Amino acid sequence: PSGAPTGSAERDARTLTAAREQRTKERRLRTRDIVLAIGTPIVLLLAWELAARTDAIDSRLFPPPTRIFAQAGEMIADGTLLEHLGATAVRLLVGMAVGAVLGVLVGLAMGTSRALNAAFGPMFSALYALPKIAILPLLLLIFGLTETPKILAVAISVFFVMQINTVAGVRQIDPKINEAARAYGARGIARFWQITLPGALPFIFSGLRVATGTAVIVITAVEFVASNTGLGFLIWNSWQLFQPEQMYVGLVTVALVGAVLTGIFALLERLALPWRRGRK
Repeated sequence: PSGAPTGSAERDARTLTAAREQRTKERRLRTRDIVLAIGTPIVLLLAWELAARTDAIDSRLFPPPTRIFAQAGEMIADGTLLEHLGATAVRLLVGMAVGAVLGVLVGLAMGTSRALNAAFGPMFSALYALPKIAILPLLLLIFGLTETPKILAVAISVFFVMQINTVAGVRQIDPKINEAARAYGARGIARFWQITLPGALPFIFSGLRVATGTAVIVITAVEFVASNTGLGFLIWNSWQLFQPEQMYVGLVTVALVGAVLTGIFALLERLALPWRRGRK
């Protein structure tokens, strides 16, 4: 019939129009999200500045952001902030690297071996609940006032997060996928690289993001009490000397360190798991 092609063309046109409208809507939403993400902190900082300048809040306890930024500029210029940031960054990165690698390896082993999971799972669950900062005195007793206890405190906290997430990642793989792999001859190392590791990667990256926050908290707390360098020491020492501008500089820097590391892991996840991009 002569009307059939016309009707099909109209449906195609409506589909294209709807797709264009959807893309336009998504662009608008992304633009709105970016504006909100950037604008909200700016508005809050302006409100803080105004409140401090008009004595609506005590500027001795909550100095205006302009004074904090000025203090940060001075500390960058004289090298103080970079010295403390460098000390924290080394402890954090080394501890996270050691803890993450060991946590993933142990998690993969426990996830693929029922016997290992039965032997160590309950013990690791109990140790995970132990506040990691509580073992600092023991580490100091063993290793003294060196860098080792600070790095180990971070490594231990990261290890348990990564181990738990990795085991969960391996366990959630559909058994039918493993059966299909065995049917096609994928065994041992081949099955590990093709099935186990890719299946656990989303949980591993989720664990990395969680572990980053935990590691930042732990290293800051450790530097409060067992260090004379680092951002934690800077925050604690500034509080003791009642130097609120420096204390806020330390707090903001710690937050930025955590945000940057989390952003790096999110980017690495997008690169390592391209098949998940369409879900976000």
